[in-house]
Amino acid sequence: MTPEPWSLPRDWRWARFEEVAYVAAALTDPAGFPDLPHIAPNHIEAETGRLLPYATVAEDGVTSAKHLFQSGDILYSKIRPYLAKVALAPSVGLCSADMYPIRTHPELSPAYLRWWMLSREFTRRAAGEQARTVLPKINKRSLYELPVPISPLGEQRRIVDLLEDHLSRLDAAETSVRQALKRSAALRRVSLERVVREADGPDVPLGELAAIKNGIFVSRASSQPDGVPILRIGAVRALKLDLSDLRYSRRSAPDLSAENMLLAHGDVVFTRYNGNPEFVGACAAVPAGVEPLTFPDKLIRARVDPGRVLPGFLAIACTVGRGREQIRRSVKTTAGQAGISGRDLKRVEVRIPDLATQQLAVASAQAVDEHTDRLSITALSAARRSAALRRALLEAAFTGRLTGDGSDAAVVEELAG
Repeated sequence: MTPEPWSLPRDWRWARFEEVAYVAAALTDPAGFPDLPHIAPNHIEAETGRLLPYATVAEDGVTSAKHLFQSGDILYSKIRPYLAKVALAPSVGLCSADMYPIRTHPELSPAYLRWWMLSREFTRRAAGEQARTVLPKINKRSLYELPVPISPLGEQRRIVDLLEDHLSRLDAAETSVRQALKRSAALRRVSLERVVREADGPDVPLGELAAIKNGIFVSRASSQPDGVPILRIGAVRALKLDLSDLRYSRRSAPDLSAENMLLAHGDVVFTRYNGNPEFVGACAAVPAGVEPLTFPDKLIRARVDPGRVLPGFLAIACTVGRGREQIRRSVKTTAGQAGISGRDLKRVEVRIPDLATQQLAVASAQAVDEHTDRLSITALSAARRSAALRRALLEAAFTGRLTGDGSDAAVVEELAG
C-alpha cells in the first residue's frame, strides 16, 4: 500500500483497496441484453458522481463486449482518473470496458467507498498512478494499492447519511445557479431578437456594408511571443471575442500590414470553419486597444463602412433573427468540417436602420450583456465555492471530523479556506 495519508481516529484503520473491494470484471456479449442500461464514462459527471442521462444497449447500438454490473456496484472510469468519474449503479446494466465495476467486501459500504473515491486525496493518488500520456489510465494493480480509510460499519453509514444531507443542499444551490444562468441567457437572446426585429430600414447584403477577407495561413502558430499575436479559431463566439489565449503568427506587423491582414478596432470577425455547425458564422466586433492583431484562415474579417453600419449592430444582426438563419442555411459540411464561404457571407441580408437607431440598439444590447456578465461572474464564483465546500466535506468525513452537530459548518469552512 502507498503511504498512509494521515492519522485516523482510534477505531479506524487504513486498508489497501484490494483488501476491501475488487474489480468485478465480467465482459459480456451485449447481444443478449438489449434492454439493459448502457453506461459509459461520459454518462458520469466529473467530481460529483452524478449519473447523467443514458440509454439502453440497443438504443446505443452497442456491439462490442461490455462489463455486466449489478445494482449497487461502483462504476469507476479508469481512463483520465483525474476527472474522478465515480457513480453507484442504480440497477443491473452494461458499462464500457473503459470502466471498472467495483464490488465491496461485507465490511465496507459501497456508498462510503464511492464517496472516498470522489475525494481529492483518492483522486490525487489515482492520477499519480496513471499510465500512458496520450490517454491516461489507472490499471487494476495500481488501483488495488491505493489506501482506503476504514471506519466501523455503523460509522460508515452515519458518514454517508451526513454527506448526502450536506451535499444535497449544495446540489440544490448549484441547480438554482444553473437555472438562473439559463434564464439570463434566454433573456439576452429575446432582447437581442427584439432589437433586430424592431429595426426599420432596407435589407442590405453584407457585401455592400463591409469588405470581406479570409485570414492568413499559419502552419504552426507559436505559443511563445514571436511576431504579431493571432486569434485562435475558438476565440470567436456569439458577440464575444476571447483575447485571453492568443497564439503568435511569427510575422511582423509591417509585413502583415502590407498585405492588409491586420485587424482593427471595429472590424467584425466571423468563424469560417468549425466542427460544430452552430459555431460557424458566429461573430464579434474587435474592441479598441488590441492592435496589432491578425487572424487565421478559418476566420473571416468584415471591415465595415462606418457611414452605413455600426460594427456592434452588424454583429447583433448576424447573431440572431433573419441574419443568423441565412448564415445557418449557407453552412456546408465537407470532411466533417462545417463552413461558410466569404461569397455566401456577402449574400446575407441584414436590415439596416439609421445610425442613431443602431446606436440605441447597441446600447440596449450592451446593457443586457453587462447584466448577463455580472450574473455569470457571480455564478462562476458560486460554482468555485461549491466545489471547495464539496472537497472540504469529503476531507472532513474521511478524517473523522464530520460529527453531525453544529461544529461541522466551522470545520468545513476552515477546510474550504
